[in-house]
Amino acid sequence: MKRLTPRIEDYAPIGDMQTAALVCRDGSMDWLCLPSFDSPSVFTQLLGTQEHGSWRLGPTTGDEHAPYADRRSYRGDSLILASEWDTPTGTVRVTDFMPPRGGHAPQLVRIVEGLTGRVEMESVVRPRFGYGRYKPAIHREDGRPVAYSGPDALWLDTSATVTVEDAALHSRFTVTEGQKVAFALSWHSSHHSHTSAPQIADTDLALKATEEFWGEWVSRCSYGGRYRDAVIRALITLKAMTYAPTGAIVAALTTSLPETIGGVRNWDYRYTWLRDAATTLSALLQSGYQEEAATWRRWLLNAVGGDPQDLQIMYSIRGERDLSERELDWLPGYEGSKPVRSGNGAAGQLQLDVPGEVIETLFQAHRYGVAQCERTADLHLKLVDYLKSRWRKADDGIWEGRGDQRHFVHSKIMVWVAVDRTVQLVEADLLETDLDELVELRDEIHAEVCERGFDPVRNTFTQSYGSHELDAALLLIPRTRFLPPDDPRVIGTVAAVRRELEASDGLVHRYATVGEALGTDGLPGDEGAFLICSFWLVDALALTGELDEARALFERLLSLRNDVGLLAEEYDAAAGRQLGNFPQAFSKIGLIESAVLLHELESAAVPAIAA
Repeated sequence: MKRLTPRIEDYAPIGDMQTAALVCRDGSMDWLCLPSFDSPSVFTQLLGTQEHGSWRLGPTTGDEHAPYADRRSYRGDSLILASEWDTPTGTVRVTDFMPPRGGHAPQLVRIVEGLTGRVEMESVVRPRFGYGRYKPAIHREDGRPVAYSGPDALWLDTSATVTVEDAALHSRFTVTEGQKVAFALSWHSSHHSHTSAPQIADTDLALKATEEFWGEWVSRCSYGGRYRDAVIRALITLKAMTYAPTGAIVAALTTSLPETIGGVRNWDYRYTWLRDAATTLSALLQSGYQEEAATWRRWLLNAVGGDPQDLQIMYSIRGERDLSERELDWLPGYEGSKPVRSGNGAAGQLQLDVPGEVIETLFQAHRYGVAQCERTADLHLKLVDYLKSRWRKADDGIWEGRGDQRHFVHSKIMVWVAVDRTVQLVEADLLETDLDELVELRDEIHAEVCERGFDPVRNTFTQSYGSHELDAALLLIPRTRFLPPDDPRVIGTVAAVRRELEASDGLVHRYATVGEALGTDGLPGDEGAFLICSFWLVDALALTGELDEARALFERLLSLRNDVGLLAEEYDAAAGRQLGNFPQAFSKIGLIESAVLLHELESAAVPAIAA
């Protein structure tokens, strides 16, 4: 079967809060890691060809291109995906979902339903284990097809006839109006399959339970503004990116989707960055989800462990520290974008903003009613001690460049945030430590940043001390309350970022890149506009009194979402397409926080600048 190369935005995720699959609009499931988000993938066509694994389910095509669904959407406020095809002989729907796992085996369910006429369908399950490298052996056990490779086994249950050809499971069948054919694919450890095979799913019951789960979870959302639909979809996606057994939150569901087509800026995001997870929890807290904050805090306490002097910027979803980076050289990459990577070498970087993000989230958790505990208070104060001894150091910055360390202004501001929020908690008798020392440190950091990180000639803060470059993270200055939004230095910084980093219609680059030469981040090549930076611009405009312009930009950003309301990491304005790992937590966080801020400012009786 021939195939047009899908765009990143042609995909939509389904998941069970332990792993997730990406389903293309042509009915092909091209990315799936089992049993967990960070496990090796069994469907890897997203980063290669169909020979690297996929599961295509849709109308029979023969040698023709597989047609894209004429319509697709999530079923209500859920992660249940429905795709419909209109064919010359009838209309058919495929419903895809993963039941919340609990203690059961991970399972994908695909239900084919005839809506009108007769439609000939085909299913080809082509598992390739180890990131598409290994073909399985396929046998039948008690009549059930099972694909084995090393520690993994996949069981396929369906009423359709299944044949085996070239290490793939093939089915052809016809559905008429009102007829249903269900498929359930279950993962199980190959070493235990002979003693405890996964149960055969009741797919109708699984669908009902999945819908009820999402309905109950969404009902807890407290956001009631004009952008509720967009916020709900973002929240559902963030929940789907949360690893239920520990509460850890992955930065994205994928690895190595490129920031430039054909480029080398391809990273593995299936891990938990403390920064990303902390800001995700902040967005969830603002939307009414205190339980997730408490669960994540437990994961944090366990992952960071004994001495914060050993703090990493990221961990695995189980709290493991070793995220060694390697290249999967047998994969050609998405549209030829190599290398494809597993693991992330940035785990060993020094990023001084991260403790500030964590402390800000612990501060927000208290504000939203998540009570302090003794272990949290101890970690909080140890993180402050960690910053006391390090804040004068150069670091690697928020963007994880592979160049030299510098005194990044955003990093220093987030150190100030950590100290400032600690001061507020001490003043409220919620923490016990030397208040005078903290106040002195807070003032010292503030004065240094304003002196060494500000360019008075251009009236803007800069990316690092003494540099000429700008950084979109500077847009966060009013949001962090480092300076009030009406301060001329804030207004000048917002104007400078727009002048020098804005790509098109409010889309903002993280920082300047320089084509094929090595940039200040130590990497060659350019990249798309970084979407959370554009949401930061929404916030900065709103806080500095430009509420109408902020709202217009926010709605422009909403228009960039794909047909099911999702965003990747970046956007290529010239090509009109999404770039980077998908879906991206940072982009969803930006959407939620901007929607909440706009709602608060629009609801206020005072001018926006007074906020």
